Amino acid sequence: MTWMRAMATYWNTAATIDTRPRGRLLLCALVLIPLSVSARDLSQDEALALTEQGHIVPLQVFVNDALQRFPGRLLEAELELDDGRYIYEIEVVTRTRRVMELEYDAVTGDLLDVEEDD
Repeated sequence: MTWMRAMATYWNTAATIDTRPRGRLLLCALVLIPLSVSARDLSQDEALALTEQGHIVPLQVFVNDALQRFPGRLLEAELELDDGRYIYEIEVVTRTRRVMELEYDAVTGDLLDVEEDD
C-alpha cells in the first residue's frame, strides 16, 4: 500500500506543478516576434508622394539596376516601411528562368540584399 500511496502522491504533485510562467513567456515571444520583423507595404499613392517630395529615389532607378544585374523581366516591385527604413523589394525573372529578389534602401539607393527565390 505504501508504494501505491507514494505513486499517487508523485502523480498528484507532478500534475500540479505550475508551468504557466513558461507558457506565458512562450505566448509573449510568439506575439512579439512577428511584430519585431513585420513590415508595412506602402500604397502606390504613398510611394508617389514620397518620390515627389524627394524622400525616396524613384522606382525606375532600382528596376533599371536590377535588370542590368539580372537581364530578364520585372515580376514585382513593392515599397515597404521596415523598422523605419523605406525598402524596395524588386523581383525579376532572368533569361535562364531564375527568380531573383533584390532589396534596396529606397532613400540611399544602396543594394541591401540579393537572393534567389525558390
